[in-house]
Amino acid sequence: MKNALLLILPVLILTSCGSGKSKKQSDGKSQDSMEKSYPVHLMTVDPGHFHAALVQKIMYDQVSPEVHVYAPEGPDYLQHIERIKSYNTRTVDPTAWKEIIYTGPDFLERMLEEKPGNVVVISGNNRRKDEYILKSLNAGLNVLADKPMIISPEAFLKLEQAFIMAEDKGVLLYDIMTERYEVTTILQKLLSMNEEIFGKLIPGTREDPAVSKISVHHFSKIVSGTSLLRPAWFFDVEQQGEGIVDVTTHLVDLIQWECFPEQILDPDDVVMTDAKRWPTVISKKQFKEVTGLDEFPEYLQKDVKNGKLYVFSNGEMIYQLKGIWAKVSVTWNYQAPPGGGDTHYSVMHGTGCDLVIRQGAEEGYLPTLYVEKIKGTDMNDFTSKLKAVLGTLPYDTLQAELVNNVLKIIIPGKYRTTHEEHFGQVTARFLEYLKAGKLPEWEVPGMLTKYYTTTSALEKAKGK
Repeated sequence: MKNALLLILPVLILTSCGSGKSKKQSDGKSQDSMEKSYPVHLMTVDPGHFHAALVQKIMYDQVSPEVHVYAPEGPDYLQHIERIKSYNTRTVDPTAWKEIIYTGPDFLERMLEEKPGNVVVISGNNRRKDEYILKSLNAGLNVLADKPMIISPEAFLKLEQAFIMAEDKGVLLYDIMTERYEVTTILQKLLSMNEEIFGKLIPGTREDPAVSKISVHHFSKIVSGTSLLRPAWFFDVEQQGEGIVDVTTHLVDLIQWECFPEQILDPDDVVMTDAKRWPTVISKKQFKEVTGLDEFPEYLQKDVKNGKLYVFSNGEMIYQLKGIWAKVSVTWNYQAPPGGGDTHYSVMHGTGCDLVIRQGAEEGYLPTLYVEKIKGTDMNDFTSKLKAVLGTLPYDTLQAELVNNVLKIIIPGKYRTTHEEHFGQVTARFLEYLKAGKLPEWEVPGMLTKYYTTTSALEKAKGK
C-alpha cells in the first residue's frame, strides 16, 4: 500500500494511507508565496545512508526548509527522518527542516512525476544509484550525489551518458567530495604548489610512488552523537560496492585535486598497474551490534563462511596518472581502538621535501601535517622560508614547530572542522555552482577520470 506523510519536525507527524498523496500543513501562507522566496528546493530519494541527512545538518539561506522525501517502505527512510529530527531538536543552532514524505514502491516514478524541487540528493543503496541519476537528469533535475556514483566497470558508460545528458538538459551533476575541505589536506595542496618549499612533485616509481593515500575506517562508529546503525545491505558489495570503488573515490579525487590542481584530466591519463582486494570478517555478534539483526539476510549468504560474513571492503591500487606514480589503499576494521577513530595517511614526495599527513595515536587521531626529509638546504633557513610562506596563506597564526628534525604545522582550532561539517561545506559550494549555472571546466573530466580509475582497479583486482 502506498503511504504518504508530512513531517513538520519536531511538532507534528500526519499520515495517510491509500491516497497516494503527500500531505502538508498550512501555516496561513500560500504555497506559491513560500516557494518563490527560495531558488533551491531539495528532494531526497531513497535515503539509505547517513550522508543524506548530513547534507541537512545546517540550513542554507537559498534553500527552502521544505524537503520532499521519496522512498520505499522500510527502516532506511525512518532512520533518515530521525536524524533530521535530531538536528531540528538540538539545543545549539537547531535546524528547521520540514520533511514531506512519500513512500511506496513507485517512489521514484512519483518524484519524477511531481517534481516539487529542482535538486535531487542521492545517498543510499548504490545498486540503483546510476538509474536514479540518469532518470533525474532526464527529468531536468540537478543532482547532488554521494560517492560512489558508480560501483562497477559496466556502469562507467552510464556515467558518461549522465554527464552528456546533464549538459544537454542544462543541469548539474556533482558528487560530494568532503575531503577537499579537511584543513590539513588544503595546506598540503597549497604547500605542494610552492616551489620554494616543495620543489616539484617527483614522478616516483611503482615501488615508491610519488603520492600515497591510505585510510582506515570502521563499521562500528558514532555519528551525530549516537551509535550508527547501518543497514544490512551496507555489507553487500553488490549493493554498497567493494571498498576499492567506495572510499577510494575520495582518495583518488584528492590525488587529482592536489597533484593536478584545476587541470583537465582524461581517463587516457590513467594506467592501472596493480590492484588487490581482501575481505573483513564480521561475526554474527558484531553484525547484530551494527545492524540490529540477529541473522545474516538471505542476500548475504553468498558471502557467509563458517558462520562469519566476509565483506570485500578492503582494496589497494597502484597506478600512473599523467606519468606520476600513485598508491591508494583503504581498510575497514570492525571497530577503532579505545579513543581512536578513522585514520588517514597521505604523503607527497617533492624535490625539496615531503609533505605528510598522519592521523594516528601519536597525533591523538587528529589529522596533522608534517614537513619531512628537507633536501639540499639548512634546517634553520628552510624553517624561516616555511614560516614566511605560511604567513602568505589564507589562514592566520599558522606555526611550524621543529620536532625530532621534522617540522610540524600547528593549526589553530578555529580552522578545524569535522567530517560531518564538511557536508555543509560541499553543499554550499554546490549551491554556488547552481547559481552560476555551471561547474568549473575541470570538474566533469575529473569526475569521469576518477571513476574510471576506481572501476578499473576493481576490474584488475578481480582479474578480469
